[in-house]
Amino acid sequence: MGSSPWPQGTNTRSLKRIWPWLVLLGVLGMVRWSKGVGFADAYALISRPFWPGPAQKEWIQSAQQRQDASRLQLLEADNARLRGLLSLDQQGLGDGISAAVISRTPDGWWQQIVLGKGLLDGISKGDAVTGPGGLIGRVQSVTPATSLVRLLTAPGSRVGVWVPRTRQHALLVGMGTARPQLEFLDKDVKVRPGDLVSTSPASTLLPANLPVAIVQSLNPRGVPAPTALVQLIAQPDAIDWVQVTGR
Repeated sequence: MGSSPWPQGTNTRSLKRIWPWLVLLGVLGMVRWSKGVGFADAYALISRPFWPGPAQKEWIQSAQQRQDASRLQLLEADNARLRGLLSLDQQGLGDGISAAVISRTPDGWWQQIVLGKGLLDGISKGDAVTGPGGLIGRVQSVTPATSLVRLLTAPGSRVGVWVPRTRQHALLVGMGTARPQLEFLDKDVKVRPGDLVSTSPASTLLPANLPVAIVQSLNPRGVPAPTALVQLIAQPDAIDWVQVTGR
């Protein structure tokens, strides 16, 4: 009988050298075949002692309860706001016409709004538009179903107003920002911050004595007469419904 060209000891040593690699290849193959499920299960078993305990579970439940309570509070506030708007729409203010704000433009945020009512509802060009608190603008143009309102804050807007406390008249001029400017007609101005500004009782363009704004700051060195910055009582940027009133 012929003998093997390789000694038996050499074969054994070769197997000892490569068997770890064979085992590694087998393990990698099983991982690929099972998509790592085995490792995930093993990790779950090993990490079980470190899982969140009852205390952390209570914290999570408490946080969830606070979140639910906050969400309920927000829903209740929104519900109250919508009910108030519905009441405004149904009851109206005096002889005015209640209308929803249906459109705003980002580049004209302080210039104009579009209402969802028009000629067919009795709205006319020049009508006064008020929000909760006071005057915000006048109807600039109308279609059968919509109205375009020019806000008091629009650049170039000029409305005659007066300060009831001092009985001084002024022009409310839009600056394109949230705060219009008062331009007084007299140089001797006794107005101070906090004074109320309303439509003039002698106005023929707007209903008399509508609240408009509160004086914020006074510039006594204005030319040709002192000026003042005011804050509108009704905020045009946050109004969903308005009231339209004829002259």
